[in-house]
Amino acid sequence: MGPAQQEILLASHSVGEGLQQTEISVPTIHCGGCIRTIEQGLGGLPGVVRARVNLSTRRVTVQWQEAVPPPLFTTLDRLGYPAHLHDPVENEKDPVLTQLLRALAISGFAAGNVMLFSMSIWAGADPASRDLFHWLSALVSLPAAAYSGQVFFRSAWHALRRGQTNMDVPISIGVLLAFGMSMYDTVTHGEYAYFDAAISLLFFLLIGRVLDHMMRERARQAVKGLQRMAARGAVVRRSDGSHDYLPVSELQPGMQIILAAGERVPVDGRVISGVSDIDCALVNGESLPQAAGIGTELQAGTLNLTAPLTMQATATVQSSFLAEMLRLMEAAESGRAGYRRIADRAAQLYAPVVHIAAFVSFVGWMLAMGDVHRALTIAVAVLIITCPCALALAVPMVQVVAARRLFEAGIMVKDGAALERLAQIDTVVFDKTGTLTLGQLMLSNRAEIDPQHLAIAAAMAVHSRHPQSRALSAAAIGTALPFARIEEHPGLGLEAEALGSVYRLGRAGWALGSEGETVGTALVKDGALLATFRFDDRLRPDARHVVTQLLQHGLHVEILSGDRPEAVAAIARQVGVADYQTAMLPGGKAARLAALAAEGRKVLMVGDGLNDAPALAAAHASMAPATAADIGRNAADFVFLRDSLAAVPQAMDVARQAGKLIRQNFVLSLGYNAVALPFAIAGYITPLIAALVMSSSSMIVVGNALRLTPLRGVRTARKDNLPNALPEGAE
Repeated sequence: MGPAQQEILLASHSVGEGLQQTEISVPTIHCGGCIRTIEQGLGGLPGVVRARVNLSTRRVTVQWQEAVPPPLFTTLDRLGYPAHLHDPVENEKDPVLTQLLRALAISGFAAGNVMLFSMSIWAGADPASRDLFHWLSALVSLPAAAYSGQVFFRSAWHALRRGQTNMDVPISIGVLLAFGMSMYDTVTHGEYAYFDAAISLLFFLLIGRVLDHMMRERARQAVKGLQRMAARGAVVRRSDGSHDYLPVSELQPGMQIILAAGERVPVDGRVISGVSDIDCALVNGESLPQAAGIGTELQAGTLNLTAPLTMQATATVQSSFLAEMLRLMEAAESGRAGYRRIADRAAQLYAPVVHIAAFVSFVGWMLAMGDVHRALTIAVAVLIITCPCALALAVPMVQVVAARRLFEAGIMVKDGAALERLAQIDTVVFDKTGTLTLGQLMLSNRAEIDPQHLAIAAAMAVHSRHPQSRALSAAAIGTALPFARIEEHPGLGLEAEALGSVYRLGRAGWALGSEGETVGTALVKDGALLATFRFDDRLRPDARHVVTQLLQHGLHVEILSGDRPEAVAAIARQVGVADYQTAMLPGGKAARLAALAAEGRKVLMVGDGLNDAPALAAAHASMAPATAADIGRNAADFVFLRDSLAAVPQAMDVARQAGKLIRQNFVLSLGYNAVALPFAIAGYITPLIAALVMSSSSMIVVGNALRLTPLRGVRTARKDNLPNALPEGAE
């Protein structure tokens, strides 16, 4: 039984009568023809009892009854539908967000209709029509408030049960009192009812609550992405020579693990037999694979590329490299909770002030006039007019508008709170490969190579997945020789026969048969050197000019890379950066950012992914290109979609503007309360006017957010067309 079948067996579950059921995700399903092809293809396999496709979820349910799982993935690949085992956690919906969105939709529908009824009353409806519209408003708004308001009612009730208070307590009291008084006035044929005020209040508050929840949930995606990098299990060779497939949680130090080509290393270990190439992008971020042979240390999450290996585990999954990265990211993300603590303390201060103001208003008017209805009406107006709706929208509305402006420039915002942090940046740290460069190797000495020799090398290179081979294939010109045989020697290179000669393309020492010569890539014919190839990584457009501009504006710039010193030094010279560090592991990058933070610096980390994920999470703000690995994009606060690094100063410009608007919104919302509260306490504002004024303050905050200046298009790579916007204070 192969590793793929072992993995299917591990992920399957019994459904009775000797049947096993396997759930498979097939993302490319899109029509009825796909359903028919897949069900017929899988249904014809020996042992398969049933295969059913769910088009909406793009998932296939297969039931089978053999001792060995059928070749499900092989069959789907042959049919042209790449697939993987379904992960229920990956597609799990957020129940809190679903509830908030449903509550928002219901309250918005009710608010719109009740406002239409209110407009008829405001236009001067006769008493009978006014009573009818009041009853219709009650019929629409009360059920909507009972459902949409439970978000606030439950929170307020839980706080009160613990003898505490929060922002939801005055909101709930205000809404309930407004509805109660409105029902009383409706039953007693009163002139005014405040259903519109109460339901509109819930609608605007829910907008802020939804935006806040969506922003805070972004941070969880980075950790989930990193967890998906781990292997599910591995084939273990027992002492008696038998093989077992074990879940990764059962792997122990000392176990011998057979690692096939294309599989990820499940736990940290050491190679005991075999030679291969290892993709170590998770460790050092470099696209160039490293050779692995007997004694090579392997780290969990790295990828075996070209040939089988046998390794001996040296750590459990809990103490492996991938688990360490996960802990680094979780620790870094938990450090951002300070913003939430500030908001909680503000809420604790706000709620008592509102309660006291409303209570004093009620008692004062009772003592002055002895009219319970009048005193209660004024208290409700105080609660409504001091509702933190505008304050709640002050930040998220600016974040939404800023996100739209950035998206128009090809920059995606993953964390709205990062806009505030980005405006404070005084240090920018770049990764090298995939960030300052495009992460794509290219042949740098093509002009020095005979075109016929290059054609031979390119024809051999198409038979390998090695990044240098892909670069040679892209440079192909001319006509190659007809090869009678070609094979790849993992970790060394390619060997081919043509017209009675033997050609070798790969590590110079191996190709020439000389142990002393180990540097570079060479093409050799019958032991004679034909050509030597050198490869460089391409800089991103505008990289040098953007870095120069950052330096000119007083920002400190560094490069942190896991690559070789000479490679990093060459890139640093090209872009004009004096401070750089090389051969850094993910923990080292995160430690360097921690050291900069200890010096009082606010660091923007710009990195491309796997090995940069902990540093991206630990930085004051972070940015990644769209070409980064999934984990890098999830860990970053911003993702730029175009090749140019001009996204860095563009995002800083928007962050600076957003910071100004947020501060203005705070002044507007707090100023509105400071001005309106005395009028409400004095009895000059009814609950209806209070709701209108509260809604107007919210609209003013939204309108102010819309003043965020759009970016002036996407800059090109020309030096005279660079973005000039940088945050204030960067001089």
